[in-house]
Amino acid sequence: MKFALYFGNRGFMPAELIEGARADMIKAVTDAGHEYLVMDESATRYGAVETRDEGRLYHDWLKSHEGEYDGVILCMPIFIDENGAITALQDAGVPILMQAYPDEIGKMDFKHRRDAYCGKFSVTDVFYQYRIPFTVMKPHVVHPLSAAFRQNLDDFAAVCRVVKGMKRFNLGCIGARTTAFKTVRFDEVTLQRYGINVESFDLSELIFKVNAKTDDDEKVLARMARLENYADFSRVPLRNKLTLAKISVVIDEYIEEYHLDAVTLRCWNEMETILRVCPCVLISELNDRGIVCSCEIDLTSAITMRAMQLASGKPTACLDWNNNYGEDENKVILFHCGPVAQSLMAEKGTVTEHKMFAKGDPGSGWGSNEGRIAAFDMTFSNSFTEDGKLKVYVSEARFTGEPIEGAFFGCGGVAEIPDLQNKLITLARGGFKHHTTVGVGHMKDVLIEAFRTYLGYDIIDID
Repeated sequence: MKFALYFGNRGFMPAELIEGARADMIKAVTDAGHEYLVMDESATRYGAVETRDEGRLYHDWLKSHEGEYDGVILCMPIFIDENGAITALQDAGVPILMQAYPDEIGKMDFKHRRDAYCGKFSVTDVFYQYRIPFTVMKPHVVHPLSAAFRQNLDDFAAVCRVVKGMKRFNLGCIGARTTAFKTVRFDEVTLQRYGINVESFDLSELIFKVNAKTDDDEKVLARMARLENYADFSRVPLRNKLTLAKISVVIDEYIEEYHLDAVTLRCWNEMETILRVCPCVLISELNDRGIVCSCEIDLTSAITMRAMQLASGKPTACLDWNNNYGEDENKVILFHCGPVAQSLMAEKGTVTEHKMFAKGDPGSGWGSNEGRIAAFDMTFSNSFTEDGKLKVYVSEARFTGEPIEGAFFGCGGVAEIPDLQNKLITLARGGFKHHTTVGVGHMKDVLIEAFRTYLGYDIIDID
């Protein structure tokens, strides 16, 4: 990420502290692997802002770099001037991290005392009055070169990634809502007001495009080879492998032509009855290479999947709240037929015939990617639209890696979720669906900060 750096000042405070702050913050940002923009040191005293006029100077400088930065770090080396700060940053249009320096015992004389602990409230209050969103993190004051600020910076970078990626994006809906599931209904107009543009495609068009592909098409053959390397396809008949490869190529064509950032797919039952395949492994492979894809036209699951992928930089998955795990009320088996990314699985998946479809129509469901979900800390989240709002929950848990019997179909994992039973009651009463989405690592605070402070989502507390 690239951060614009802002340094505040106040005339009667020791301005020489600003010079050290510039060096500290630049080192902190670059050591964390990010880039920075900073106003020239000669533009004002030490390149800091302490008046409205200097705030206007910074504002215009920042405007000249619009689109180049993902967030702003507002550095308070001392008790800074809030009027210059609001003038400078009221049109920044990106997340703003408030950082204030700590004072040091033994350096509390007038030459060294900062008072940024108090000054931070002066700035946040004015930003609140102006309704300019900003981010504050623990601890209240923190040195840029400390381990605590490095964690702040990592989290803020994740917030910026989520905000940048979610503010406007295109979500492809391939097929109508799966007929049996009213639970996945959504409101396109509501989503558009949140910057989420839905492009809808009829499944018959996909089927037509698939049937128009020849078996010797170079892209199809290359995709089949890729899929065979991705998962164990040894049981899948050649005809079905070719069809899966054709579907994969066609989905990529939709993504490229319509600049889709995420996809949701009608995965049953036309693909099974007409094309004789089940696209689970294709959804798995899309997610593994960083293209968010949910199944069963659960479009709002794709929204939280994308947010978690942006926050973590790792694949996400859409899963069913499927089974209790023995008598442990805080454990649940989260499952789906096989759309879980290979990198989230304990070992390489095996592509099989979908047992649910094979039961009534043998040979109709090749493409389920079976296996088990690996053990890792995870975040789970989902959303739905109601009354013009996008409602979202976020919580944290872990996959334990505990065994699930071999006869258990599909791809599942045991999740241990604190206070699970009360969470389930909240979800049931709140209108949430039978799916949840999961991402790697604990990122609840990052997501809620992005969702609530910058994107305007309606957060439902389940913890």
